[in-house]
Amino acid sequence: MESTGIQTSRGIFQDKILNSLVMGHFVVDLLNGQRSILLSYLSLMLGLSNYGLGMMTSAYVISSALSQPVFGYLSDRLGPRWVAAGGILCMGLLFSLAMFFPGWPAVGLLILASICSGAFHPAGAAEATLAGRDRLTGREATASSLFFLFGQMGFGIGPMLGGPLLSSLGMTGLLFLSVFTFPIGLFASRELSKISRRSSIVPEAEKPKAKLVITRTMLLMIGISAFQSWAQSNISAYMPRYLADQQLSPSIYGVIIGLFTAGSAIGCMVGGELADRTSKKQVIAWSLLSSTLPLFLIALTGYTGWLYPLMFLAGGLTGGAYSVIVVQAQRIIPGGMGLASGLTMGFIFSAGAIGTMFTGILADLWGYQPVFYLTVMIALAGGLLGLMLEKDTLPA
Repeated sequence: MESTGIQTSRGIFQDKILNSLVMGHFVVDLLNGQRSILLSYLSLMLGLSNYGLGMMTSAYVISSALSQPVFGYLSDRLGPRWVAAGGILCMGLLFSLAMFFPGWPAVGLLILASICSGAFHPAGAAEATLAGRDRLTGREATASSLFFLFGQMGFGIGPMLGGPLLSSLGMTGLLFLSVFTFPIGLFASRELSKISRRSSIVPEAEKPKAKLVITRTMLLMIGISAFQSWAQSNISAYMPRYLADQQLSPSIYGVIIGLFTAGSAIGCMVGGELADRTSKKQVIAWSLLSSTLPLFLIALTGYTGWLYPLMFLAGGLTGGAYSVIVVQAQRIIPGGMGLASGLTMGFIFSAGAIGTMFTGILADLWGYQPVFYLTVMIALAGGLLGLMLEKDTLPA
């Protein structure tokens, strides 16, 4: 993978390349954060069932997921500048066009925009980890979690801003958000051009293996990442539709789903910091196990005043393991870090999308409350798999 000739920064916020990546992640996921409210809005406009909503959501997520390994590979070969910065600019353009064509054309353009998001994520995640490893004295989990923090912040703030804009101005109101992709994309292009084409100096023990070795730890991490993604996707996809069916406006359920993703952002950052200081295994296991309590209370109480803090808490606890999972995968998957990041995030997003399709069928058959109880069991399963990592050794 690539490295830079830039000297080590004194602090994590003084690395301009990392700053451009976290700003890019913020604006990309600011638009991705409109997915839940926009697709719920469009599903009602098109008269779709919960299964139809699940299919739309899955098409959006899987399109991004399947493209990520390809763009990760291209980033390793061509460099991150055109892949990451180009992804930001392309997503802003296609998302903006979608706002002018309500209905099925908007769905198609949004799915194309998600592929551009798939270009940005693996290149950005790999370079963020390298920034922590090479220029921030080995704080790779912290740098990675900062990258994901800003993405989750965008994803969380997105529906909070987008819900009121959608309610008052319609779809074209969301252009007030997409316009920021253009200056940020150009800033990222300028900073990423400073990356040279020489290999990163990585300790031999930390280099990706030349050959993929299937171990018990890897299988457990696959299961953990799938359950973590499925649990979060269930809430993100079906909580807005549940609230919309109760005749609540997008401005209300936009704030509620925004609290969930904002909590996930903070949990991701805290989890990464704790993983660098303590045990990655404990962060993974106990964040998911602890999340079962707020998830259970959400399923039990439904829409009350308690839903707001419970959604924030559930997001924080389910999101605590995310950056740790990605950093571990970057170490054990062979090939460049861009490819490893693309494969990992592509799998995580795909697992959540496939789970969302299955959940949509159950929501049509049983209703929303059983689906939210199912989400509790999914998070519990992920946490229990995390406890099984105790006898394995994850890289420190």
